Amino acid sequence: MTARARDRGDGLEPDELRRAGGTVAVLKGGRSLERQVSLRSGARVEDALERLGHEVVGIDVGHDLVARLREAAPDVAFVALHGRDGEDGIVQELLEVLGIPYTASGVSACMRCSDKVVAKHAMRDAGLPTPDFYAFTETAFKELGAGDALGAIEERLRFPIVVKPADQGSALGIRFAASAADVPAAIVAAFSYSEKVLLERHVHGRELAVSILGDEPLPIVEAVPREEDFYDFAARYTIGRTAFVCPAELGDELTARAQKLALDVFRLLGCRGFARVDLMLEEGTNELYVLESNVIPGLTETSLLPQAAEAAGISFDELIGRIVELAAVEPVPG
Repeated sequence: MTARARDRGDGLEPDELRRAGGTVAVLKGGRSLERQVSLRSGARVEDALERLGHEVVGIDVGHDLVARLREAAPDVAFVALHGRDGEDGIVQELLEVLGIPYTASGVSACMRCSDKVVAKHAMRDAGLPTPDFYAFTETAFKELGAGDALGAIEERLRFPIVVKPADQGSALGIRFAASAADVPAAIVAAFSYSEKVLLERHVHGRELAVSILGDEPLPIVEAVPREEDFYDFAARYTIGRTAFVCPAELGDELTARAQKLALDVFRLLGCRGFARVDLMLEEGTNELYVLESNVIPGLTETSLLPQAAEAAGISFDELIGRIVELAAVEPVPG
């Protein structure tokens, strides 16, 4: 593949991918709270890569990662890790040190996207719509008296307020505070997942996901939880708990607006290869708000990226092949 084609995000046809072969190390598992989801993503990726004719080395990421990578000497590392150490740039930094091309975003983009507060500040500074928010560390509450400011925060954001850890995915640790009495417990729960907590204005409406492959947005997926009030961890990964509509029934104008916004976020945060941008479509106003960008979205049976790809006529095997072809390694400093 030429450098120009790679920049465009063009992928190879399935038969070309099979001929390409090559060894791919699939990094999965790890030690984050999303370990089980990562193992499921990794298993599906491995099966697809084998069907595409690649030699596959599955690596459950742990203390021997560097040694195992050196032993395997892969042509590409497929990062199927979710959460800490997988999406925050740490593994990506190691891969760059070892000179191994890898899938998805580079170090700096991973760092920006994994911290919801950093990402939201970047979006706000760029004029991209994201729900109003405040964020504090545990130290701010313990040593700076941030708890005394909660009344002012609650007044500005208005109830209900969404309280979430700043650096967790899969909706882990998210609580809805319907009143001031609910806020302290929600904050304590969020701090059990992260050292920094985000308090965010709740946007009532439809939950949309726009996946990007290469530099092109895929059809939008709407997630409609059947039993939960929002798209939480159980709704994401339990078959039958959520209804998915893809393409989402939005109309041409709104679809184009959502896809453009997602692509703007993708580019602003420096993402590459593929990612998923989560949006809320506010009821009554039809305004779009960006919640977050996921640099390594799930690839399980219930994940949204594969559904979006299928709606675009891209099979799961083709999707994985395209992602491998988009892999690149950034220059190692020094």
